Formats: sequence, structure tokens, C-alpha cells
Amino acid sequence: MNDSDGVLLIGHGTRDENGTREFFELACELGRRCAPVPVEGCLLEFQRPTIAEGWDALVASGVKQIHVAPLLLFAAGHAKQDIPDAIRECALRTPEIGHLQTGPLSRSRSIIDLVTRRVSEAAQQHQITIDSSTAVVFVGRGSYDPCAQADMRLLGEIVASRLSLQHHAVAFYAMAEPRLPEVLDQVACTSGVANLIVQPHLLFQGRLYDAIKRQVNEAMQRHPAMRFFVGEYLGPVAAVADAIASRIEATSVRGAPSRQ
Repeated sequence: MNDSDGVLLIGHGTRDENGTREFFELACELGRRCAPVPVEGCLLEFQRPTIAEGWDALVASGVKQIHVAPLLLFAAGHAKQDIPDAIRECALRTPEIGHLQTGPLSRSRSIIDLVTRRVSEAAQQHQITIDSSTAVVFVGRGSYDPCAQADMRLLGEIVASRLSLQHHAVAFYAMAEPRLPEVLDQVACTSGVANLIVQPHLLFQGRLYDAIKRQVNEAMQRHPAMRFFVGEYLGPVAAVADAIASRIEATSVRGAPSRQ
């Protein structure tokens, strides 16, 4: 990026105050990572600033090219339609401003490293040895998009391979199969498994993280002989900012800015 560039970080938005706070913490972390290039955080739903407000703030600061960075783990409806539609409206108002949209975080090396670390941290916190007695269930938000589902499954396979897991599975909270309760029941009945770590593949605190923890607590009641543990979500950490920055850099190399 050069001195005339800016970054528009677009979050999904949540009604959870902690999740909102963590999004803007990540925007600050990305700002430090990209300095002196300006970074504006905005939200697709529920809260302000809106995408249009974030775009206008960057234009007012004097940028000539905006790197649109959707904070999405996988490519689905928001990345393919909702965000491009909103950006198209912004671009029509400011035809002199170029823009590039980055891809989702997906299987960025920084994200893979972070998920691997979160599982290891959960095991260390609860003094669990990752061996044949321990299973890990990776759970994603879920999407109707088959590519997003496949990306989640592949991410689970990569992390499982890194950790040499003998027992692992991938589940979804909604909009895709298999659902988390079903997978928890199946894994809890696996011979020789005494510990089950559930690793939520989520960016921030919010209602979904709380709902996953409730489903795990319900599974504990159904399987009292099994020890269940829930890992931490990804969070507003440097590794996520690094993943976003790497996507911006890759997009800058591949494509010329569009003007509509």
C-alpha cells in the first residue's frame, strides 16, 4: 500500500456489546499494523458506523484507493453480494476513488496457527494430554454456501493434522450439517475418549459463542462420564490483524483498483 491508500474493515455487526468492543479493538490493532495507512472500521448490520459512513470518512481523509476488507472467516452471501452491493453504491457517489475487495480470512496461515494455538491452550489450561483419550470438535457458525462449508471442514483437517489428533470432527451451529449436538453425541460415544474439546471458530464474543457453550453444557448432562471443555474464540489479536493484512497485500499484488 502507498500513502494514498486506505483500509475499510467491515465487520458483520452484533448486538453483543463485548463483541462490538472487540471488533473495534481489532480495527485499532489493524491500524497499528498498517500505519501510516488509515484504517476505518464499519459494520454491515446492527450498529454504526455503516459501510457508507466508513467509506466517506476515508474519502474525507484524502485517500485515492480503498482496500475493502470484509472481516469474514469464509466467503458466503455477505462477501459475495451484500458487501459488494454496498460498496458499489459508495463507489457511484465517488467515481474518482478506486477500490479493491480482499478475500475472506479462510485458511490464512495466521488463522491456522491461531486455531492450533487455541486448541493447545485449552488442553494446557485443563491439564489434558492431546492423545487417543482426547477428541476435538471444531464448530463453525454455518452457511448455506457449499464452498464455505468445505473451507470449514478443510480447516479442521489441517489443524487436526498439525496436532496429530486421533479423534476429531467438524460441526456447524446452523445452516449446515452436521449440527453440533449430533456431533457431540457421536464423539462422546467413541471408545477410549475421555476428554472432548470444542473449539468454536468464531471471531468475537457474542450470542453465538454463548449458544455453543449452552449446547456443550446440555451434552454434558447427556454424557456425564465425558469431560467437556470449550476453547476460546479467535479474538481481536495480532494474528487476526496479520491475516487481514496479508489478504490486503495479496489483493494489491493481483489486481488493479476498480472504479464504478
